[in-house]
Amino acid sequence: MSSTSDKIKGTAKEVAGKVKQGIGEATDNSRMKGEGRAQEAEGKLQKNVGKGKEAVKNTIDRA
Repeated sequence: MSSTSDKIKGTAKEVAGKVKQGIGEATDNSRMKGEGRAQEAEGKLQKNVGKGKEAVKNTIDRA
């Protein structure tokens, strides 16, 4: 998976997690809020992996 793909998919997961948390909050569903927090964290991690890949690629390209 490319760095751009990781960043895009990570951002999408992060947004979906925030939406799920909002729905969980609105419906007083603690399970959905927890799933949303986990999905948001997973998205942030994937986005950071993409940023890391991009940094490594840029370093290699400069060498």
